[in-house]
Order: sequence, then C-alpha cells, then structure tokens
Amino acid sequence: MPVDLEASKIGDHGAELKRGALINTIALLASNFRGVFTFLVARLLGPATLGTFLVAWATTDIFSKIGIFGLDQTIITFIARSEAVGDRARSRALFKLAVAIAVGQSTILAATAITALWFFGRPLGLDPRMIGALSVMLCALPGLVLYRMSTAVSRGMKIMRHDIYSRGITETTATTGVFLFAYVVGLTTYAPQLAAIAGTAASGLVALILASSLFRSAPRTATTFSPGVEARRLLAYGAPISAYDLLNATIIRLDVILLACFIGRAPGVTLASVGIYGTVVEVAWGCRKVTQAFNPILSPIVAGITAHGKQEHAAQAFSLVAQWMLWVLVPLVAVMVLAGPIILGIYGPAFQEGAIWLSIVALACATDAFVGLAETIIMVQRPRLNLLNSSIAFVFSIVANLYLIQRFGVIGAAFGILLPYVVLGFLRYRALRSVFLWRNPWANLGPPLLGALVAVIPAVGGRLLLHGTAGQVLSATTFLVVYFAAWQYHRAVR
Repeated sequence: MPVDLEASKIGDHGAELKRGALINTIALLASNFRGVFTFLVARLLGPATLGTFLVAWATTDIFSKIGIFGLDQTIITFIARSEAVGDRARSRALFKLAVAIAVGQSTILAATAITALWFFGRPLGLDPRMIGALSVMLCALPGLVLYRMSTAVSRGMKIMRHDIYSRGITETTATTGVFLFAYVVGLTTYAPQLAAIAGTAASGLVALILASSLFRSAPRTATTFSPGVEARRLLAYGAPISAYDLLNATIIRLDVILLACFIGRAPGVTLASVGIYGTVVEVAWGCRKVTQAFNPILSPIVAGITAHGKQEHAAQAFSLVAQWMLWVLVPLVAVMVLAGPIILGIYGPAFQEGAIWLSIVALACATDAFVGLAETIIMVQRPRLNLLNSSIAFVFSIVANLYLIQRFGVIGAAFGILLPYVVLGFLRYRALRSVFLWRNPWANLGPPLLGALVAVIPAVGGRLLLHGTAGQVLSATTFLVVYFAAWQYHRAVR
C-alpha cells in the first residue's frame, strides 16, 4: 500500500504539538502555584498593599517589553530555522548574542527608569508610595528578561520542559519563601517587591543554565557568523515584534494602571478597589496562561514548516491547536462566571465584591488567549502586520478605558479590556483570510462551542434553583460534567 507522505508529515506535526502542549501544560500548572504568593499578600497585607504591588508589577512588565525588544520571539524563529537545516553551531552563537543584548538593554533601562522616577516622580504628581514601590520593582527587570530569553531559546529548540524547573518550581519557591522571610523580619512595606526580585533572578539563572546545557556538544564557533551582522538582523527582525509586543502588553495592563491614575477621581475607585480588581485580573489570567501550553510549541513548528513553503500544513496545525485551546478555555471561563464569589472569597471576604468584574475580565482574557494564536502565525511570516493590528487595538483600548473608567469606575475598566480584544480578534481573522488565504481556519471550532451550549443550560438551571455557595458549586459542577461528556463524545465519533 503506498504511503501518503504529506499526510504522514501532518500527523508528525500533530504528535509533536501534542507532546509539546502536554509538557507546557505541566509547566503551566506548576507556575500557577505562584498564586500562593498573591494569596499570602492579600491575606497578610490587605488589598491596598496588593494593589500597589500589582500596579508596580504591571508597569515593570511593560518596561520588560522595551528591554527585551522582541528578541524572545525573534530568537525562537531564528533558532528554529537554524535547527531545521542542522546548524547547531549557529544556534549556539545566536543564543549567546541574543541573551547578552536583551539583558544588557534591560539593565540600562532599569537604571534609567529608577533615576527618572526619583528626579521627576514627585513633580509629576506620583504618590510617594508608588514611586518607592516602582523603584524597587524595576530591579527585577534584568532577571525577568534573562528568564524570558533563556526560556525562548529552549522553546526554539523545541524543549518545553525547562519552564517547569525555572518558573514552575524555582520562581514559585523563591518568591514565596523570600516574601514570608521579609514579612517575618518586618520588611512589610516592600516585601512583595523584594520577593518578586528574588523570584525572577532565581528563575532567570536556572533558565540560563538549562538553555546552555542544550549546546554542550555544539561547535564553539560558527562559520560565517558575524556578531555585528547577526545583531543587526536580530534587532531588525525584532523591532516590529517589540513594537506590537509593547502595545499588547500595554493593552493587557492598561486597565490596572489607569485605574490607579483615577483613584479618588472616578466612581468607587480607591486603592483597595484597585487591589481587588488587580486580584480579579490575576485570577482571570488563568485563561490567558492557556497560551503557554500551546504557543511555545506552535511557534517553532510553524517557523520550521513555513521555512519549506508548506503554508497548508501551517494552516492545519493552527486549526488543530485552536480547537484544543477552545476545549480548555470554555470550562475555565464558565467556572469563573458561575462560581466567581467562591474563587475570590479565598483571598478574603472583601474580594468577593469583584465577582461581576471577574466574569467580564475572564471573557476578555480568554478572547486574548484565543486570538493570540493567530498572532503567532502572523508573527512568523509577517510581523509588521501584527504591529498594524496592535496599533489599532491600542488606540481603541486607550479611548475605551479612559471613557469607561471615568464614567463607570472599576466595571468600566473590565469592559475597557474586553472590547479591544474583540477588535483585535476581528483584525487577526481578516489577516488570516486576506493575506494568507486561509479560507476557513476556524472549521474545527464547532464541537467545543456546541458542547458549551449543551452544558450551560443545566448549569444555569442549577444556579436558579439554589442561591449562595450551594448554587455556585452546583452550577459549576454541572457545567463541567456535561461539558466533559460532550468532549468524550467528540473524541469517540471523530
């Protein structure tokens, strides 16, 4: 019987995607133990201190996009292409060069930003507590960038398990341990920031050691490798990625940062409510983190496929991963909507106020995670197109957040983050259809959506029959049971 080589290759890509997604899921679950740190800050120091920390962390995350200059995504593509042609020496040289550039840039940026804060923070009207928190938090920038670059190198080599050790175990343990130590010895003012610095530094060092181990047998020098030329190529490729990555990070963090700017100037916006909303965002980030299970393996595979001109294989890989992601995202959003008060009550009774906000923000994060798959495909082939899409969404996000927060307060921030992702999803869908001629990349999405529709009917019925905690538990459990049955049926008949 003749062998269909094209079908065999597609099957190989599917198996590779499954293996990578499984390992990334383990890493994702391990990294979620960092939620213990957020829980401890909320319980021991209260929502106001948590709010200050979350605003400082959001700002630092945005600065990290400037410092890394898109090199984390760039190095995945460059190394995947080198490995596709068997040039391990070039991969090793690219690794060393990209990490050095990114960490050097981030260190200079952190020092410059801290200096500017101390000289210009008060004249600009920044709260002294926020100036101090930001100044300390920015010291985490080099470690954060080192972690992201080293992990990106491992992912470019299609090694996904390193993140389990560097972030899932090391960062979680170091962050929580240092926070508890600082709290015990009385350093409560900056305890969360000191913990974040220690956690990012430790995870960065472990990630660097693990990535370096992949090149022990590689030749020390690469033929025809010019550091100056390659640096220019990396930076030129990374420039548009950096721009839209910065825009995306700002869109993601804009609601929290603008809420902090409207403390006392918008309905119901206080430092405590910002802390509660920040916790809501942290919980809802569980939906966005689903991308960590799929994007890291999808990116190098698509880069390798398209390097050989196999656009149709890339489209099939995208469609397959999109269905897997939707099967995971739907129950996550459903649980947060149906049992939001129970989830937030873990952090303290005051946090249950954010249950409605959680429903909206969870939907926003799930939308961002899902449409982010298209960003990965576009990034590998046409990164400047992502820049255009993100620029449009960024402008829309600023206008929406400013208007809605000023008018409606915290719930306005929740809608202010949802609407830009709806716009961004539409733009990326249009890009896939018009630029890459993918006629129906969403064809596999019917089964999980149908399963959600079937599951939501009895779940809502359970919520209407019982009120309070019992009703929330019953409705969420009912949804999960019915949805799981729908998934099993799909697996059996496909």
